[in-house]
Amino acid sequence: MGNFRFYRRVSIFPGLSVNLSKSGPSLTVGMRGAHVTVGSKGIRKTIGIPGTGIYYTSHSGYYSGAHSAHVEQPISDSRQTTAHSIAQMIMLMCLIGAVAFAIAIVGSVAGGK
Repeated sequence: MGNFRFYRRVSIFPGLSVNLSKSGPSLTVGMRGAHVTVGSKGIRKTIGIPGTGIYYTSHSGYYSGAHSAHVEQPISDSRQTTAHSIAQMIMLMCLIGAVAFAIAIVGSVAGGK
């Protein structure tokens, strides 16, 4: 027997979208290759190389799966901290880029009148 699935993404402007699904709404900030999604299940940070299928995802929150995950050899705290710091810096750069892009669009529209 299959499961019914529902998912819809609505782009607000480049770099910002609202996702609608059975489990509830979420907000995604970023661009292709690096984004952060905030929803009812927590915060998911994803970075990757577009077109390759290679990506890294970090998930924090109530449903992060940490309580049930089985890991043979845990990642050291320093490596995990480094990975999170890199992901946060990339996401910050994406957010700054998206805001700068939005300002440039608004400025060109306002200046063109």
